Amino acid sequence: MNPGESLLFKISSPEDLRKLEPSDLIKVSSELRQFIIDEVSNNPGHFGASLGVVELTVALHYVFNTPYDKIIWDVGHQAYGHKILTGRRDRFPTNRKYKGISGFPKIRESEYDAFGTGHSSTSISAALGMAVAAHRKGENRHVVAVIGDGAMTAGEAFEGLNNAGIAKSNLLVILNDNHMAIDPNVGALKEYLLDITTSGTYNKFKDKIWNFLGRAGKLGPNARTLAAQLEAGFKSTILDRSNLFEGMNFRYFGPIDGHDVLHLTKVLEDLKRIKGPKLLHCLTVKGKGFKQAEERQTEFHAPGKFNKQTGEIINTTKKDAPPPFQEVFGKTILELARMNEKIVGITPAMPSGCSLCIMMKEMPERTFDVGIAEQHAVTFSAGLATQGLIPFCNIYSSFIQRAYDQVIHDVALQNLHVVFCIDRGGLVGSDGATHHGFFDIAFMRSIPNIIVSAPMDAVELRNLMYTAQLDKTGGPFSIRYPRGSGIIADWQKPFTEIPVGKARLMSEGDDIAILSIGHTGNDVAEVVKKLSVESISVTHWDMRFVSPLDTEALHSVFKKFRKIITVEDGVLKGGFGSAIIEFMCDNHYIAEIRRLGIPDYFVEQGTQEELYRECGYDARGIENTIREMTGATVQRFNGSAAV
Repeated sequence: MNPGESLLFKISSPEDLRKLEPSDLIKVSSELRQFIIDEVSNNPGHFGASLGVVELTVALHYVFNTPYDKIIWDVGHQAYGHKILTGRRDRFPTNRKYKGISGFPKIRESEYDAFGTGHSSTSISAALGMAVAAHRKGENRHVVAVIGDGAMTAGEAFEGLNNAGIAKSNLLVILNDNHMAIDPNVGALKEYLLDITTSGTYNKFKDKIWNFLGRAGKLGPNARTLAAQLEAGFKSTILDRSNLFEGMNFRYFGPIDGHDVLHLTKVLEDLKRIKGPKLLHCLTVKGKGFKQAEERQTEFHAPGKFNKQTGEIINTTKKDAPPPFQEVFGKTILELARMNEKIVGITPAMPSGCSLCIMMKEMPERTFDVGIAEQHAVTFSAGLATQGLIPFCNIYSSFIQRAYDQVIHDVALQNLHVVFCIDRGGLVGSDGATHHGFFDIAFMRSIPNIIVSAPMDAVELRNLMYTAQLDKTGGPFSIRYPRGSGIIADWQKPFTEIPVGKARLMSEGDDIAILSIGHTGNDVAEVVKKLSVESISVTHWDMRFVSPLDTEALHSVFKKFRKIITVEDGVLKGGFGSAIIEFMCDNHYIAEIRRLGIPDYFVEQGTQEELYRECGYDARGIENTIREMTGATVQRFNGSAAV
């Protein structure tokens, strides 16, 4: 793209965009799409979703007076075009990088980011709040929520619609309908939207009514009312059902082509003049304009680096590298399900991300993708458990926060045998603060009846899963593991039951004790081995369980050591280290304890290694903490060299 001939490179803000002629918007859309392809092919991020809303993004900023008018992007992984048009084009190469711009809308980053997003289905509620506030303050402000059909399956979206339908607010909801979240959408809403979309008779009639409504304004209010009544009655007859959205007091418009930028601008201009809650149903294609992304939509949701000419995804993983924890989970649950017919798998719209798709392929009748509905996923699992099944409910750490009440009230309180596989625990990397799994250790360990565990490696994950499904376990059991490598390449070993609440002694020493939980134990083991050469002697326990704690191991540690380090990939406040301090106080021990983990702030995006280093619990941070507490020479680092 030649910046001198490009319209896109003349746009520093939406105000510049609005100076263009409508006919120029086709070229702007084409250039914006190519810019996203150029950048994301080299600097990985969310790809297909942003390509699918290019024309809608251009039309919205052309028609509405942003940032005075507010646009809220649900989830926000489709907002790359929005960022590029709102003054961040030159900074876009830093997208999702350490100290760069966020991959999601963020209030502190730009006045055009009206609401910070990252989790789904929040846009309608937030937009309604802004619209009601504008009405109370007497502001003539338009508020638009852009939500995908996948995000529309969550309860909060319907709560927002229900409330908005009775509020006197100038709110426009745009339903971006592409039949996809990350994986293909599931459920009755998908079928309902498909019914509306594919009814040729209805859509022809809708077009005629749409055109007539434009003329009806000149003929008087009675003509417009009659046209609207005819439409409502006719579509109920054709579709054999009433319109869901109009049943919630929304004026429904569409479906329309979400890739016709000129028609979109005309429709949006018309909708600006209609007061009250409205819903525009746009049909789009995820990955639009890049053939491979259109054909392989799940794979190109966030493909990593790829060849923009051929669409070939560049795999940087070494052939003999240990598989990620996610793959270990997916293959292990299938093995266990073959052994135990009570096992079923549940995921809220993440079968590929969590690798439940492996079991789903062989046992579709025993796996359930419930859509973006974490609360439902947990209580659905509870219902299954009451009937003697053993549900493995796999939810990302960041998302199980959305179902905390259900974990407590529907599972733990009733002591039901639900196995929570909490994926992406800890710092996840470039998705940033909205997706880090900071809090699960702290909030799960505070709930009675739940066994809370974290494996150090792939073999431990495998054995914890085996242990969790045994009948004698009985109640709820949570297993949290990080994004990324399972450490051990040769992991498919015979299953071994792990005694609940029992830690592993990894090394014995005399100078200091380290208690680790989860994958952080691998860095500890590496450091302990390194320091042994200098005769720094370290006892290392892989605790494996946060609840119940191995009290026998802890008594032995506190009786011998006065200097103790705890290491966790979780928030320090109320986390694993706090549990160790509670044990110390309750048992009247005295020791100097240094806790390493995530500090009391929201860590932003970057690689996992960069973020571990920032938080001080990478291998270097662990090593220097040992040196400081034992009085050994501290290794200071300048770049990659010790000095």
